[in-house]
Amino acid sequence: MINQFIKILICLLFLALEVLAQDTNNEIIAAQYYQSGDFEKAAVLYQNLFNKSKDFKYYEPLIGSFIKLKRYDDAEKLAKKQYKLNPENATYIIDIGKILQERGQVEKAADWYENAVTNLPKNEFQIRDLANNFYRIEAYDYAVKTFINGRKVLKIENAFSFDLISLYKYRKDKVMLIQEYLTVLTTNPEIISQTENVLMSVFEDNDDYDLLKNALIKRIQKDPQNLVFTELLTWQFIQKKEFDIALRQTIALDRRLKEDGEKVFELAQLFVDEKEYKFAIEAFSHLLAKGSSNRFYITSKVNILNAQNKLVLQGNYSAKELTKLEADYQDLLTEFGKNLNTSFAIRKLANLQAFYLNKSEKAQLLLEQLLQLPNLPPSIVGQTKLDLGDMYILSGEMAEAALIYGQVEKQFANELFGQEAKFRNAKLSYYQADFVWAKAQLDILKGSTSQLIANDALNLSLLISENLQNGTDTIALKKFAYADLLVFKNQPNTALLVLDSISQKYSTTSLNDDLLMAKAKIFINKSEYQQALDALIKITENYSFDLLADDALFMAGNIYDEKLHDSAKAIQYFQKIITDFPGSSYVIEARKRFRSLRGDKIGS
Repeated sequence: MINQFIKILICLLFLALEVLAQDTNNEIIAAQYYQSGDFEKAAVLYQNLFNKSKDFKYYEPLIGSFIKLKRYDDAEKLAKKQYKLNPENATYIIDIGKILQERGQVEKAADWYENAVTNLPKNEFQIRDLANNFYRIEAYDYAVKTFINGRKVLKIENAFSFDLISLYKYRKDKVMLIQEYLTVLTTNPEIISQTENVLMSVFEDNDDYDLLKNALIKRIQKDPQNLVFTELLTWQFIQKKEFDIALRQTIALDRRLKEDGEKVFELAQLFVDEKEYKFAIEAFSHLLAKGSSNRFYITSKVNILNAQNKLVLQGNYSAKELTKLEADYQDLLTEFGKNLNTSFAIRKLANLQAFYLNKSEKAQLLLEQLLQLPNLPPSIVGQTKLDLGDMYILSGEMAEAALIYGQVEKQFANELFGQEAKFRNAKLSYYQADFVWAKAQLDILKGSTSQLIANDALNLSLLISENLQNGTDTIALKKFAYADLLVFKNQPNTALLVLDSISQKYSTTSLNDDLLMAKAKIFINKSEYQQALDALIKITENYSFDLLADDALFMAGNIYDEKLHDSAKAIQYFQKIITDFPGSSYVIEARKRFRSLRGDKIGS
């Protein structure tokens, strides 16, 4: 009897396994039919599988097959039956509306959806599930309505804020995105950085920032004590490059809160990065006015001088301005002494004296004294020694320069300072016309971890190799290297004379495009933009086949855009890079500048 019972159990087990195997096989076949578009066969198999198991995984492809076959009665019957069994499942609500739409009963579908949105359960999960299902069928308006009504049902003013932010961002609904972020910021000011990043990614032009400004002004009038809105308004002014207003706002907020000036200091550093030195000086001056006990006092004192340094040296400076700047640096060192905190100022003063005031001996002494200070970080030691090597070149002490560069290369082997020292030593050999040795060192540096050093090494190596093919080119290259040395020594007018002499004496040299580029760079540094453009345009017209053609086009476009403010001309040169040099490293930036100048909206 027992044996008989076991036999029956085994038979039933095998039968169950056979059915399971058959169902698995049918599921695979049904999926293949569905994916290949044979919905008739897919519907038959999925109907059988669903009837047996009531498993939701068969529901979706089954109703999908019905809709594809336009068997709307079957689809509606299935969806309504499931909805009756599971009214809290938003999938069935959405499917019923979708079927009505497929039937062409658009108004009826709208009424069905409106009813679902209006009669929401007091359940956060179900509300979000309905909204997400609307999102699934790209019914974004209903998704938004669901979340908005859900707030009312739950009686939570900022419920679903981040869900709505995601929706508004996806739809680029900037007005509502701004409003939603301002609502969230009211109680969550810590997300201001996220707010700024998202708005920056969505905003396309100044009109968008004006939308934000207007919304913020209204919020500030309504809630003047909430400082996060003032902070965001300042950020808006910075994005529009309205730096004067941004600075006034930040200083006013600093005074109102009686803070130590941290936000003003951060803004001042941003001005330096943007090369807005006048505003940087004004910001640092505000910090100095707080007195010597303020934690930013010494740093501001140093930075205000560095900003003045850059402001003076970027234009056509006078001897009087240089002397005044030198005196200001010396006053700072007298007040605070020569120490780690003033090391940057010491280096700046030495650079000013050596390259602009013809006081290389004083400059060298300053740097040597700096290196004698105790407990200097390796980074300051390395940079100071590199500066000192430059001073030795300036005074003609080439052996001393090579020696100190060698020290840095050895001390910082396989580090950035070491690679920079190796490059400067290679360039020193180039200045001295030792081209073979220079090229050997430059070829090693092509694999530098610093992209800037690697590119500079590659360009100089190519210049050397291209001009050692015959005696005439080599002689011309020696003169060209001497002109480079004069540029390094800040003797631009003498360098121009040497470059002109090469053009006149060696008219067929392969250096001709390099001569024009060297002249263009000198003219740019002298703010003589028309002469720079003349040289650059000659490169684009006469040497369009050479390596410097796309550089010349980009530089010309940049001059027209940033210096001469001639948008039409700038567009012309940026477009030429895009069309004539598609493989250029400037293409991405040129396309961005071209579209911006033309007035395109980013992302359009």
